[in-house]
Amino acid sequence: MAKLSQEDLLAQFEEMTLIELSEFVKAFEEKFDVTAAAAVAAAPAAAAAPAEAAAEQDEFDVILTGAGDKKIQVIKVVRELTSLGLKEAKDLVDGAPKPVLEKVAKDAAEKAAESLKGAGASVEVK
Repeated sequence: MAKLSQEDLLAQFEEMTLIELSEFVKAFEEKFDVTAAAAVAAAPAAAAAPAEAAAEQDEFDVILTGAGDKKIQVIKVVRELTSLGLKEAKDLVDGAPKPVLEKVAKDAAEKAAESLKGAGASVEVK
């Protein structure tokens, strides 16, 4: 088997949907018995000041709680926000309540919530 370069791997990841990429990360973690934790270096700082971290939230989740009457419009907005395929976006909308975006900045979460509400969905930002 030929060894893939970083560029080749990144090109393959670009073509994957978020769900496929999430499944890949889970499989990678299981195969190599590791955890994909980006905040490892920041852990000591977070442990030193837990009160500050709790007071100021900088990552938000956008959760679709219901599709409303205009389900097709909501599916279109979900596809725009997540770059999911049609089937994945439909499954997400059908399976509400489900998170659409996770750990995003406050302004991105608010924009996504407004877009979804504009399409007729009920949304919750946590």
